[in-house]
Amino acid sequence: MVRMSADERRRAVINAAIIEFGRGGYQGTSTSTIASRVGVSQPYLFRLFPDKRAIFLAAAKRCTDEIRERFDVASRGLGPVEAQEAMAEAYAELVASDRDQLHFQMQMYVTAATLEQAGDVEFAAEVRRAWMELWDVVRERLEGAEQTGAFFGTGMLINVLVAMGFPQGHPVWVSCDLGRYGEIV
Repeated sequence: MVRMSADERRRAVINAAIIEFGRGGYQGTSTSTIASRVGVSQPYLFRLFPDKRAIFLAAAKRCTDEIRERFDVASRGLGPVEAQEAMAEAYAELVASDRDQLHFQMQMYVTAATLEQAGDVEFAAEVRRAWMELWDVVRERLEGAEQTGAFFGTGMLINVLVAMGFPQGHPVWVSCDLGRYGEIV
C-alpha cells in the first residue's frame, strides 16, 4: 500500500467529491460516501476538511480553476476571435473527457442557489467568487462583456444538452451550429 501525504489525500478527496456530488448533489451525498470512494475513514476525512461544506467549496474551486487554466493556456497570445475558438475547443475537450466534472458543475450552480435561499449567503458568495475568476479570464481574452456573455451562453447550452443526453446530431445542436466543437457526446 502506497502512503499518501495529507495534500495528496486532500486532492483525492476533492476528486472523489466532484464525482459523488456530481451524481448525488449536495444534499444527497454523504461524507461517508466520499470517504469510502477515497478509502479513508470519515474521521480522517474531517481532519482534512472541517465539514461537508468545505469539501464542496474546495471541489467548486478546483472545478472552476481547471476550466480557467485551460482557457488561459488555450487563448494566451491570441486575438479575440481566435481566443474564443480556442477556449471553446478546450472546453469541448474537457466536457467530452470528464463527464463527472460537467455533472458537478451543474450541481454547483444549483447548490449555490439552494443554500443561499436557505440562508448560507457566504457559501453562494464563495462559489460565485470562483466562477467570477473564470469570467474574468474569458472577458479579458474576448475584450468585452457582450462577447463574454455570448460565449458563456453557448457554453451553458452545451452543458445542458450534454447533461440531458441530447445526441450531437439532434436538431438543437444543428440549429445552433454547435457541431463545430468536435465530438462531445
